[in-house]
Order: sequence, then structure tokens, then C-alpha cells
Amino acid sequence: MSNTPHELHEEFPQYAARITELKGSDSHFAKLAEEYHRINRAVHRAETLVEPVEELTEVEMRKQRAALKDEVYAYLKG
Repeated sequence: MSNTPHELHEEFPQYAARITELKGSDSHFAKLAEEYHRINRAVHRAETLVEPVEELTEVEMRKQRAALKDEVYAYLKG
């Protein structure tokens, strides 16, 4: 288990400028990024026990974060 935040700019440093650009110009991408940020923060709070949750809930949140990350990456590549 890692309690390091997984911010999009850190996950995809090669796309940092594109992430910033798309957040401002593409409403679909902005919604994806916001949802990723929301779930990422929830996972981080759970991992650091700031807001503990059941283990299964944390696992499901990580799966959701991974799926969103994959979707963001596909969007960035395309």
C-alpha cells in the first residue's frame, strides 16, 4: 500500500502541459480529471487513515481510480 498522492501531472509528467490545456478547453476531459482527482483524494485519505474505510471499499476505490487513470491516458494519447 502506498500513501503517495497520484496526481495526474505526476502520473503523466510528459503530458503535464496537455492536461492543463485540456482541463480548460475540453469539458469531457475536465470532468474526467475532476472525477479522478476526487477519487484519488478519497483513496489517499483512506490510506493515510484520515478518513478510514473498510478494506473492500478502499480496494474498490483503487480500482475506480485505475480505470479513470486508464481513460485519462487513452484520452491524452489520442
